[in-house]
Amino acid sequence: MKHNIDFIFGIRAVIEAIAAGKEIDKILVRKDLSGELSNELFQLLKERSDIVVQRVPMERINRITQKNHQGVVAFLSPVPYHNLDNLVPDLFEQGKNPLIVVLDGITDVRNFGAIARTCECAGVDAIVIPERNSVSVNADAVKTSAGALLHIPVARVKNLNGAVRFLKDSGFSVVGATEKSSDNYTTFDYTTPVAIIMGAEDTGISIENLRQCDYLASIPMAGKVNSLNVSVAAGILIYEVVRQRLNAAGI
Repeated sequence: MKHNIDFIFGIRAVIEAIAAGKEIDKILVRKDLSGELSNELFQLLKERSDIVVQRVPMERINRITQKNHQGVVAFLSPVPYHNLDNLVPDLFEQGKNPLIVVLDGITDVRNFGAIARTCECAGVDAIVIPERNSVSVNADAVKTSAGALLHIPVARVKNLNGAVRFLKDSGFSVVGATEKSSDNYTTFDYTTPVAIIMGAEDTGISIENLRQCDYLASIPMAGKVNSLNVSVAAGILIYEVVRQRLNAAGI
């Protein structure tokens, strides 16, 4: 049984959606769910490790819908997620000089949408997000991005630190945006393949990902407020890449 666009509910309906290959963002399952039909669902989910499953109290699901959900709600993604292992080689095979934006712990859908909109306008090749403790591509994110998320590849990974290592091994320079650095963001060379990591406004980039960075870049602050909104900071760094690459091309 379906609802309006964003999610479906009921064990059988979710099973059928998975079997039909629907793009599923995440599934909420009642903590104590059991029974023959639920076992069928769990068996199917074992074969689909790419689907995020969260065990939650019944109250959480009831807040989403009061209909006969049977303890299961699946949120649908408006777009397919890309596999980073396949995406990166494809970019190089297309002859691109890739620019990828990695979002570490960004949970605000408005920031995500704004960053995605800037990425699409600036020609960023892909956005990378983690499966957990992160925003995802849902209808609100697409709307906030002014539709940009329908046009830019988004790769969702189980292990963000492993994804950053993979980008480094693939020839990317990894630049972390952080106020902890004394190096101005304009001093780096962005004319080669680059991955820019943006962290959450409250916690910043995680320690393990900071350690992976080749460069740590800061944006000078001259006012009394000592930080920028993450979507604004992302825009500044992304367009510095664009500026340098246009200059290098003599444009």
